[in-house]
Amino acid sequence: MEKDRTIDSHTILYGVFGDPIRHSRSPIMLNRAFSEARINAVYAAFHVLPQGLGDAVRGIRSLGYRGVNVTIPHKVEVMQYLDEIDEGARIVGAVNTIVNEGGKLVGYNTDGIGYVRSLKEETGIVLKGKTVLLLGAGGAARGVAYALAKEGVACIYLANRTKERAVELADTIRPYTQAKGLGLDEVASVIAEVELVLNTTSAGMHPHVDELPMPTELLQPYHLVSDLIYNPRITKFLREAEARGARIHGGLGMFIYQGAYAFEYWTGSSAPVAAMRQVVEQSLAE
Repeated sequence: MEKDRTIDSHTILYGVFGDPIRHSRSPIMLNRAFSEARINAVYAAFHVLPQGLGDAVRGIRSLGYRGVNVTIPHKVEVMQYLDEIDEGARIVGAVNTIVNEGGKLVGYNTDGIGYVRSLKEETGIVLKGKTVLLLGAGGAARGVAYALAKEGVACIYLANRTKERAVELADTIRPYTQAKGLGLDEVASVIAEVELVLNTTSAGMHPHVDELPMPTELLQPYHLVSDLIYNPRITKFLREAEARGARIHGGLGMFIYQGAYAFEYWTGSSAPVAAMRQVVEQSLAE
């Protein structure tokens, strides 16, 4: 598969900026995508420290990189260095994909739309009119809440340990759909109304695999329970939800589709999603 790829003076350059970055699966996924699509391009990981972020972004322009992904902790800070920010990224307040349009840097956020695309394709759920319980109020929660609102969900309950942050996020989302902020201790009062329960917190992520974002005894067979975490592939939260008869959906698809949307913004071609998924699954199994 890789044998026929030669880096030459026409190779288009891409990458990902983060701190830390060596754990990132983006290079193997996007290099596989370029190879599969027969595009002469290469994608690398760059360890960019916070104090070097401005210089790194100016480097995209100077060196003629076509695009980069931006990951933790730079998704918010990077916005000040860009020429234009897409509406979705502006509302979410974070950018994870930069497209270099001939020297003009445009920021997008593909996390939320990537999540929604994976949820629909992997579960067949029709989101229009549904009521959602979203756990967490951080950056991931913002992107996903906005994307769900744009898909036409009827109501989003946002539950967070610090209730003020959930209330604040509900205010941001309310122009797009009904939204209400709760403390995590108030989840029991709304759980019977919701069809989709979604964890956007880091509870249950490697190495804290035994943490739960909410009491799973509240879950019922009519719930679809989804987790953004993809390491481990099936979190304790999802395992316990499934044991209670609920349908479950893991976070790997969100990671793959946020990369697929970035690929599509950069190249104008549809992403080879099956190949991207295969190489990421293989790397997680190793």
